[in-house]
Amino acid sequence: MSTVTPRPPTAVPAVSATPAVPSSPSRASALSAVDWRVRFGALALVWGFSFLFIRLGTDGYAPLFVSLGRMLFGTAVLAAALLVKRERLPRSARTWAHLTVAAFLLNVLPFSLFAYSELRIPSSLAGICNATTPLWGMVFSLVALSEDRPTRRRFAGLLLGFAGVLVVLGAWNGFSGQDPWGTVMALTASASYAIGWIYVRRTLSSTGDSHLSLSTGQLLVGTAQLAVVAPLAAPLPSAFHPVSLLAIAALGALGTGIAMLVQYGLVAEVGPTTAALSTYFIPVVATAAGAALLGEDLTWNTPVGALIVLAGAALTQARGTSRTGNARSTSAAARDRDDT
Repeated sequence: MSTVTPRPPTAVPAVSATPAVPSSPSRASALSAVDWRVRFGALALVWGFSFLFIRLGTDGYAPLFVSLGRMLFGTAVLAAALLVKRERLPRSARTWAHLTVAAFLLNVLPFSLFAYSELRIPSSLAGICNATTPLWGMVFSLVALSEDRPTRRRFAGLLLGFAGVLVVLGAWNGFSGQDPWGTVMALTASASYAIGWIYVRRTLSSTGDSHLSLSTGQLLVGTAQLAVVAPLAAPLPSAFHPVSLLAIAALGALGTGIAMLVQYGLVAEVGPTTAALSTYFIPVVATAAGAALLGEDLTWNTPVGALIVLAGAALTQARGTSRTGNARSTSAAARDRDDT
């Protein structure tokens, strides 16, 4: 999940996923409908299980090495795809400078914070905190994006979403039973995603490089950053833990590398708005996986609060009915059509 963020910026060129010469229009339409829905569900499933993989990874290795392994496996997948498609990495030094910042905000910092947070809080709570990304995005866009002003509906969604966080944490009980530092780290990771997407939108939206090229470069830079920091800030692995290593491999290859390729295909086929809806299923999958496979406690306020968070997040992505809101909706729809 890099990004894993609801409604990512649409100005960066999407990777085309158009099938080659269909045999008939009706058959192609049916196959396309089934295909994107299957990929949509798989993406939500993989990203939801990422929090379980993080937890299993930290059972054997320090959080920074979990993040480093995740980046290594993810980079390997994207680099292989780049070679197959015969594309090249960005050439501009300015682009690489921006990718260095983007890698820190969208990968190094949030990946590491989520890994550290799961030493303190359940994986299900980390998954729910991840769903607050669009809420943070709206808050930060008020400052950074003058063209993206909220409507009353989106502002109500912001308040509703953070109310949902309070329900998840059991605020009426004084947050008893929840580690405050672990929760703060998970929420900070989600905020970092939002800041990172705004940064990408402002600096990398018109480079002329493809999604695949930019993302491979981003993961490559992020891997280098963690390769320097991890050995200095965390104890080196002293034993081989097969389950943890397999979890990290799945986290990187599936949850970071392949998931990003699937997301690009969905954006190209059905548009960024529809593709981003998979994000709203992540806390549902994460909560179910944590309870069923890790034996995490599940009280009534966790799923109820998660639903409130998701409702608030959905409202923050809604467009208003005012003249300005209609103009933004028309613009967003046009971008969706361009991406398909």
